[in-house]
Amino acid sequence: MNNDNVARSLRWFEEVWNQRRTETIDELLTDESCGELEGATVRGPKEFKEHVHAQFLAAFPDLKFTVEGTVAEGDEVVIRWRATGTHQGDGLGLKATGQPISFRGMTWQQFRDGKLVGGWDCWNQEALMSKLRAAGG
Repeated sequence: MNNDNVARSLRWFEEVWNQRRTETIDELLTDESCGELEGATVRGPKEFKEHVHAQFLAAFPDLKFTVEGTVAEGDEVVIRWRATGTHQGDGLGLKATGQPISFRGMTWQQFRDGKLVGGWDCWNQEALMSKLRAAGG
C-alpha cells in the first residue's frame, strides 16, 4: 500500500471539500488530470473548480465528506465516503429546498509523481436529484 498516495487522497477530501481550499486543487491536479463523473468528464484544475467544486458548494454550502474506508494498491487509491449537507443554494440547476442530504459513494483515484492524474466517482446521483426535485428544487 502506498501510504503517500493514501495521504494525498485523504488530503483531497479534507482540504478540497471540507476546508474549501482551492489551492489544494491546484497543487494536486495537473492540466492533464482527468475526472470521470457520471455523465461528464472534467480536465485540469480550472474545469474541476468551475464545473464540480463551485457547483456542489453553491448547492450545498455546508457539504462535508467523511471518509469511511480506503484501499490502495500501487498508484491507485479507492476511498469509500459519506457526504452530508443541506440543499441551501441554487447550484446544480435546482432551486434551494432546505433539504438535508446524506449519501454514500466511492472515488477511485490514480496518482503519478505525487499528482492526482485520474479520478472516477461512483454514487447514485439520480437518487439525490430526484429527492431534491420532489422537494420543489
